[in-house]
Amino acid sequence: MNVGGVGGEDTAPRDVDRSPVADADVCVVGAGPAGALVADRLAADRDVVVLDAGPRFDPTDRVARQERAIRPSYDRPDVWDVGGERDAHSNSGAWSYPLNHARVKGIGGSTLHWQGMVMRLHEDDFNSETERGVGLDWPIDYADLRPYYAEAERELGVAGGGGVDNPYAPPREEPHPMPPFEPSYSDSLFAEACEQLGIDVHSVPNARNSEPYDDRSACVGYGTCQPVCPAGAKYDATVHVERAEEKGATVIDRAPVQRLEHDADRVTAAVYATPDGEAYEQTADAFVVACGGVETPRLLLLSESDAYPDGLANSSGTVGKFFMDHLFAGAGGVLDEPTRQNHVGFYTSACDQFYDEADEEIAPFKLEFFNYAGPSPVEMALTGDDWGDELLDRLRDGYGTHVAMGGLVEQRPRADSYVTLDPGRTDDHGNPVPEIHWSVGDRALRTIERANEIQREILEALGAEVEWVAGPDATGPAYHHMGTTRMSADSEAGVVDAECRTHDLDNCWIASSGVFPTSGAMNPTLTIAALALRVADDIERRL
Repeated sequence: MNVGGVGGEDTAPRDVDRSPVADADVCVVGAGPAGALVADRLAADRDVVVLDAGPRFDPTDRVARQERAIRPSYDRPDVWDVGGERDAHSNSGAWSYPLNHARVKGIGGSTLHWQGMVMRLHEDDFNSETERGVGLDWPIDYADLRPYYAEAERELGVAGGGGVDNPYAPPREEPHPMPPFEPSYSDSLFAEACEQLGIDVHSVPNARNSEPYDDRSACVGYGTCQPVCPAGAKYDATVHVERAEEKGATVIDRAPVQRLEHDADRVTAAVYATPDGEAYEQTADAFVVACGGVETPRLLLLSESDAYPDGLANSSGTVGKFFMDHLFAGAGGVLDEPTRQNHVGFYTSACDQFYDEADEEIAPFKLEFFNYAGPSPVEMALTGDDWGDELLDRLRDGYGTHVAMGGLVEQRPRADSYVTLDPGRTDDHGNPVPEIHWSVGDRALRTIERANEIQREILEALGAEVEWVAGPDATGPAYHHMGTTRMSADSEAGVVDAECRTHDLDNCWIASSGVFPTSGAMNPTLTIAALALRVADDIERRL
């Protein structure tokens, strides 16, 4: 069923030329934030082609997709046409992973539905084994990525406090491109409670415009940021896809790559399918695999050969291994006063105070003060059976007094947490689907308990009646797929080197959070963007 004229692949145009580009310099697989930034960076001087498995969504449909988002009868996957055989996957192990709840296949990728929080990893995140006694040290450190972080903030357009109001943030070289969003009304309530407890509150870097920026409007407050921003004030990767096309790049949608052809040390072609049933081979001098922490290892495993019987670029045996996500910790309740809940669709204040206290027993974690606690009036109106005065009474009694906190917790890399292929189930092209075996360790669960303790203290100091706690038994993922093609100095310990070029193949790079050796507890997109810019520079030097 379509709502408001929104259509999936069935309504996409059939007359698009999806044939290969002759004499391409660079082939990028995936048009999410990493692939889009690489393409934009290289397109001015190189012939670039981008292949993406999903459609090119019509931006004029976003209001209709917003209508889906606010109707309780639809879930997040319905907003962006996720599901079916194309997106099939399976789970094994004790922890089930709801992959389709928060992914998008299409031009723009996950940034079409993300919340838009963009923090830098902390310095110790790059040296976890040395500084915390657990995890791994990256083959690069914060100083290597610091200039790329600044550039990524300019490219995405980040509103933030410039580090001035957050003494726990890593060092910066310049302010954020835009000023931070003002604290919300509920932020002010939380700030008073935190001051009593000696807990610091600070602004949050957002990849959304607090003022007009980059020919995009300031945020107009729709409040449906996750899963859709109709205004375009929140960054999504279509910005850089369109920019790359203006420079001459070719972007081919609905072109799922089936495998990467190769010889012993080079990728020679990306084999992709099209909606009309054709199969093509896109050749290039350099290949960038940028389809995320699940689909990237899947593609490498599907590209096995006599030279790579266990999967392409997998001489180390680590492709798909060490799958990580951030774990959620939360608590919420009600106050005996208005909180103006759901007036803002993203959070504007946070606390990083406890982040660098991490050690072998307790992982890094950050705390978030939600602006969207409790149901919205629309949700309440559409989920009840009462009307008229009864509905008005229910809205008066049940709306506007909720408060809640969240938090993200680091998951350490584990060999028993991985992505592989499920030979017993296939997608719409007959390929084995990704199988996710997600394992969560005791350190993360202990840290969730620690975060819950602080959250309860703050809510009780606020005077709230705590109604729910998302603790170790009720946690879930943040849908940040990391670690499956990890970076390492030693070719036997990981998939890519410090430049994100595969150890096994001279002309293949991976731009993805899959290259993270450890996860930290900060949202990964800004680090993905910084690494993508660094990948593009490395390719330019080598071509």
